[in-house]
Amino acid sequence: MNYVLNFIRGFCMALADSVPGVSGGTIAFLLGFYDKFISSLDHLISGTKEERKEAIFFLLKLGIGWAVGFVLAMLVLGSIFESHIYAISSLFLGFVIFSIPIIVKEEKEVIQGKYKNIIFALIGAAIVVIISIFNPTADVDIAHLTFGSSLYLFVAGAIAITAMVLPGISGSTLLLIFGLYLPIVSGIKEILHLNFACLPAIMIAAIGMVVGVIAIIKIIRKCLEKYRSQTIYFVIGLMIGSLFSIVKGPTTLDVPQAAMTLQTFSIVFFIIGGLIIFGLQKVRSVLERK
Repeated sequence: MNYVLNFIRGFCMALADSVPGVSGGTIAFLLGFYDKFISSLDHLISGTKEERKEAIFFLLKLGIGWAVGFVLAMLVLGSIFESHIYAISSLFLGFVIFSIPIIVKEEKEVIQGKYKNIIFALIGAAIVVIISIFNPTADVDIAHLTFGSSLYLFVAGAIAITAMVLPGISGSTLLLIFGLYLPIVSGIKEILHLNFACLPAIMIAAIGMVVGVIAIIKIIRKCLEKYRSQTIYFVIGLMIGSLFSIVKGPTTLDVPQAAMTLQTFSIVFFIIGGLIIFGLQKVRSVLERK
């Protein structure tokens, strides 16, 4: 049952990491294993022999589910993302908006009565909005790299993975903001179809992600242990700010489209996003009882 549980956890995280909106970290938070996930990553990097061994087994079981979910997501995302951007963006808005009250409820003890820490939520939201407004929108041809585009991919990968492990804005949302989401999704899809022209670019982004994890994971763990209230407020701020970047997301496509409006917003897909989040909560309850 433990193997099945961690496979499901990893699978759900991969689906979240694959699309802009909710991060894999958010899913880990909603399914109740975020602290163990962060501790395992930290132990893998700098733990004792026993801690590292336990972390490897846990992350391996999680990773198998993640890999399966990621491959399945990549096989379908590249073809539907651009053609159905407003429906998908509405789905992402549902993910984020319905996740926020769940996180507030889960962390009620550390945020209630500590409203002076709301400044951290404002900082988190401001960071995402500013990045979205001053979006570099680099036109990166990942099949024909230059030194500048390689460096850009490396840095974007390092930043994106930081977001993926935080229960807030997703790394995919940041890639969307940086104008790299669709090129990377399309590149991975080509690799899965045995076209390796984009492999060097994907490897550079992956190396950036490894460096990003090593650089940030201990900081995240310390913040959660010693400054949990401030950190949760900051995470909520990131999620609120990500709503702006999702609405603006269509403008970053290869063929830019208008930002989402009330006319292009889909209430149906928004509700589906909320139902998925509540479904994950039900899955958590069932798995915890077992």
